[in-house]
Amino acid sequence: MRRLLPSTASAALALMLAAATGPALAQPQGVPLMKPPIAATPPAAKTPQAQAFRTITWEALVPKDWDPFAGFKGIDLASMQDGDPRTNELMKRMREVWDRAPVNTALVGQQVRIPGFVVPLEDTKDGIKEFLLVPYFGACVHSPPPPSNQIIHVQPKSAVKNVRSMDAVWITGTLTNEQTDSYMGAASWRLSAVGVVPYEAPKR
Repeated sequence: MRRLLPSTASAALALMLAAATGPALAQPQGVPLMKPPIAATPPAAKTPQAQAFRTITWEALVPKDWDPFAGFKGIDLASMQDGDPRTNELMKRMREVWDRAPVNTALVGQQVRIPGFVVPLEDTKDGIKEFLLVPYFGACVHSPPPPSNQIIHVQPKSAVKNVRSMDAVWITGTLTNEQTDSYMGAASWRLSAVGVVPYEAPKR
């Protein structure tokens, strides 16, 4: 799968900034605000094992005191144009910081349930064997990756069938803080998924 990125450096920088601020607009139960917004009521737990998983938001993955722009204060982003060496240097610096973003260590080892969008890493005839889960549509595919603490590297217990790139799903499993560097983006989280189910909006 080919990553589709903006054609200009300034456009890429703008999308990177949106990537860091977008999750802050998330709905209470964890799916970032969309048009139309996706309701984020978790699916009903059918077994005692499923009930043990805690539904979390994307904001919960990030330390409360972490500021993705801490090292970039006072920079006049509006003045940067394509071809300006400062633009490329800033993108490089931001990527280096965001690709090693810290995690909320309180969630390490926790059994969780979280919704998001699929970015396949290994897609076979038997299904998707591993993928990245991202908080908003288009991340890592149509726009630059968000900070790595907003990306989960998912390893299902078996290949996931009938799921395509950018499909919305619920995943359940145990979170670990393990760095993954892939061709689609860097992830600070890893989850061995015991469940991957299509996202369904609650019935009204």
